[in-house]
Amino acid sequence: MAVPKKKHSKMRRDRRRSHLALKPSSPVTCSHCKQPMVAHRVCANCGYYAGVEVKPPEE
Repeated sequence: MAVPKKKHSKMRRDRRRSHLALKPSSPVTCSHCKQPMVAHRVCANCGYYAGVEVKPPEE
């Protein structure tokens, strides 16, 4: 089994992990009501997903 001979510095560790941070998701527009919504979810405004009404809109 491979064992490191020397300790990696904190800077080297953090540089390796620099690409692991989550990026904020950008909202997309609903194809039915043109309101901003989270991607790949049912629109909270009109209840449509991919052009099909999935649930009645919330009042």
